[in-house]
Amino acid sequence: MTRVLQVSAELYPLLKTGGLADVAGALPAALAAAGAEPRLLVPGFPAIREALGKECAVAPVALPWSEGRAALLRGRLPGFEMPVYVLDAPGLFDRPGNPYADAAGVAYADNHRRFALLGLAASRLAEGVDGSWRPGIVHAHDWHAGLACAHVAASRSRRRTDARTVFTIHNLAYQGLFPADLFCELGLPPHFYAVEGLEFYGQVSFMKAGLHFADAITTVSPSYAKEIQTPEQGCGLDGLLRHRAGVLHGILNGVDYGVWSPASDASLAAAYDADQPDGKAACKAALQRECGLDAKPDAPLFGIVSRLTEQKGLPLVLEALDDLLDGGGQLVVLGSGDARLEAAFGEAAARHPGRVARRTGMDEGLAHRIVAGSDVVLVPSRFEPCGLTQLYGLSYGAQPLVHRVGGLADTVVDCTLEDLAAGTATGFVFNAFTAEAYRRALRRAFALWSRQEFWARVRAAAMRQHFSWDDAAARYMQVYRGVLAAPGDEPR
Repeated sequence: MTRVLQVSAELYPLLKTGGLADVAGALPAALAAAGAEPRLLVPGFPAIREALGKECAVAPVALPWSEGRAALLRGRLPGFEMPVYVLDAPGLFDRPGNPYADAAGVAYADNHRRFALLGLAASRLAEGVDGSWRPGIVHAHDWHAGLACAHVAASRSRRRTDARTVFTIHNLAYQGLFPADLFCELGLPPHFYAVEGLEFYGQVSFMKAGLHFADAITTVSPSYAKEIQTPEQGCGLDGLLRHRAGVLHGILNGVDYGVWSPASDASLAAAYDADQPDGKAACKAALQRECGLDAKPDAPLFGIVSRLTEQKGLPLVLEALDDLLDGGGQLVVLGSGDARLEAAFGEAAARHPGRVARRTGMDEGLAHRIVAGSDVVLVPSRFEPCGLTQLYGLSYGAQPLVHRVGGLADTVVDCTLEDLAAGTATGFVFNAFTAEAYRRALRRAFALWSRQEFWARVRAAAMRQHFSWDDAAARYMQVYRGVLAAPGDEPR
């Protein structure tokens, strides 16, 4: 049985800032069902430590610097059938704010230490410090875990492990860049700081560590796997990704339908499904009341659940807000991020009471209610590795309006005449990342809304889409078998 150590900085439902947590929370169970023996390694953030039960000490973890202490613990977390390893380092992880920044949104100055130690702990497990379980695969997620691939490569070169590594890119734009003079604190061999290693334009890149040292690379949709090999979306790493194209795989994320199903979602005002959709109207009415919107069942309600960043295409929404409102629509926004976008949506809500509502932060229950109560979910991202919001929108009958890019292109079918006739249309897709292209998609949404018989057909087709983690897990198992079967050559 393939033993797989999943390494992630976030884990739903205990600690979430975005889709990474959803993936880290859902994939292990799907892998177990596919025949793997997965375990998780996560940092000892307060929410994780508080939830950890049946814990026992596994081994201390020697720090590459002088002060502080760290240890690997093994225990159980609610909702997970498999044991979980927690990197207990209070001096690094016992802090307020989110995993990466303080309460004011300022990145912690020692993030390089915090996540280098996470990678080092993964390599220690690969070396067998837990005598009862040793992984054959270390699967690292995003830049925070990128150094796991480098540390395992260093261990392999010293003949301390024969474990293989898989690195998943969740968003190439966030790379974990640090000054070069901090390399000495990462615990890696000096020659790893090189163009054929962690060096990236005079800095240290945790993302590049994963891309260079991993035995296989995956990313979260087939289209994104192609896009990141281009200068336009390669974020300076497209050359390396083209060089490693033979081990790069695009595997579409799935949906945990135990969490995201309107038929069983306890946070909703009413349950519904594709065959009995009447409850969606009650969810819409409840959302309008909750967010202070006018109680208008005939007004198409557009929802946004997102980090408020330029990447998410939200300036397009603001530029065309008058089009949305003049067409009789309403808008509800949940998210936080860029101060200018936060202010702009706040001003829009103040100017248009009853028609625009804005909520800040990350409220998981409200996120579910927005997707359930919305008629359209807006995901007009400039680029989008996979996107989960549009998948949740499909499940909840909120037709996604998306830019044809990355995972959005792989999962939403535009309401063209031929796709309407074939019954395959599930949303609204625009090609060029321009305000005019977005406006045209918006007009198509209003046109379909005016023909409720067709709207109901598209909603039903959307709700019958199924993006299973079982399918994704089967693909990951193929990747694991491939790297385990590969010749045991020296790491690059």
